[in-house]
Amino acid sequence: MKYLKRIADEQLDLRLEAFGAVQIKGPKWCGKTTTAEMHAKSVIKMQDPDTREGYLATAKTKPSLLLKGETPRLIDEWQVAPILWDAIRNAVDERRLKGQFILTGSTVIDSDEIMHTGTGRISSMYMYPMSLYESEESNGKISLKELFDNKDLDIDGITSELTIEQLIFAACRGGWPASLDAMSQSAKLLIAKDYVNVICEEDISKVDKRQRNPALARLIMRSYARNLCTLAKKTNMLADVSVEMENTAMSTFDDYVGALEKLFVIEDIEAWSPAIRSKTVIRTGKKRCLTDPSIAVAALGASPQSLELDLNTFGFIYECLCMRDLKVYSQGMGGKLSYYHDKYGLEADAVLHLDDGRYALIECKLGSKDIEEGAKHLLELRRLIQEKNNTGQSPQLRMPDLLIILTGGKLAYTREDGVKIIPIGCIKN
Repeated sequence: MKYLKRIADEQLDLRLEAFGAVQIKGPKWCGKTTTAEMHAKSVIKMQDPDTREGYLATAKTKPSLLLKGETPRLIDEWQVAPILWDAIRNAVDERRLKGQFILTGSTVIDSDEIMHTGTGRISSMYMYPMSLYESEESNGKISLKELFDNKDLDIDGITSELTIEQLIFAACRGGWPASLDAMSQSAKLLIAKDYVNVICEEDISKVDKRQRNPALARLIMRSYARNLCTLAKKTNMLADVSVEMENTAMSTFDDYVGALEKLFVIEDIEAWSPAIRSKTVIRTGKKRCLTDPSIAVAALGASPQSLELDLNTFGFIYECLCMRDLKVYSQGMGGKLSYYHDKYGLEADAVLHLDDGRYALIECKLGSKDIEEGAKHLLELRRLIQEKNNTGQSPQLRMPDLLIILTGGKLAYTREDGVKIIPIGCIKN
């Protein structure tokens, strides 16, 4: 299968130009190693069963030996020997050269396992499962960057080729590169199911060498899927889990969620709390989110066929897909996502902040019948920001640069009020 270019490729090149080493973090199976291999000139795979024991023994006695080789040198799954982090940091200091090492791994290492942070020597970047543009399902005719640079960009009449059935299948299959190989649709859907099985049966105990109950892990992942892209409280999610596994303590729930975060399975969205309403009015809890919509589908035991008959449930899965793609597309712009929601029901599903201060208010609406409601939310939020600024109080808030509704529909256009309606099947970075 040909290599499908990733948006992370350009970011990796840039970081190799600026730093001695680059760490690529992200969920397993998202393509970190394959992408890193496209940029590396030598490779060492720490989990290769033929060489693992020898590598671990060398890492304990003289880790610098594992760093010899043509550069950039890829050290895959470096976290099995955390001492390599400090060895790489030291090698970067001694060599005083850029682009020496690429590190890949699918878990977060506790800070007490390494001596130094690597600040200024090792740059960290995140890699997600593939966006619709990377999997060649979005035609990419509308660029987020171009929209930020030119708010008057004409998008009217641009269309997406994705049908709602194709969009549902893409969400169920997920952005796993292996699922794009030539195989039947049923086989493609097995990738995400197997991913959830491996996480629950193996990885959740391996991540920090603590034995955990696979059945409880499944219940917690299912509760996350049931509450996907909502502001569900932990107490409610615990109650959901306790229906089938009584006497589960909050401390246990937090421990499992923490492990799933270390595995990059769970990635909640933080709240945006601008000073336009009372702090007691703005919701500040986290929006529950998974790193790929297919994880939710697999955890729920859903299928493309069942979701075609339940578009209400798919609406939440669709929002998760939009969040994944927005994170991918914003990588090169230094973007980060938050959300806005207050007790009056005013919301923006996503607030995309760029590192230069520009930002977009975004609503994710699957069908055209919800577009008007989404536009009202965005326009009212913009009005409140303007109203606050008109009081003359400091600091002044920047007005939103873009108001966007990401839809599962076909047609892109800009409304008279300036809100841009963009099909998810048309957008790229």
